[in-house]
Amino acid sequence: MKKNIGKTDKIIRIVLAVILVALYFTNIVTGTLGIIFLVAAGIALVTALINFCGLYAIFGFSSCPLKKDKAE
Repeated sequence: MKKNIGKTDKIIRIVLAVILVALYFTNIVTGTLGIIFLVAAGIALVTALINFCGLYAIFGFSSCPLKKDKAE
């Protein structure tokens, strides 16, 4: 798997995961929607930790900064 998640994207995913989990455990969101939030938080956290997003790969997108070639 080639890294396709940049630093800013990683931070956003982690913050989003924390917010979704907090909404569930403070009983602001419950039931089926709460479970969906937990699953989404898990996916966001895992993709942030492994620096790879499958959807980015499918669509050919990457939020990583471009590396400059040293052959200039």
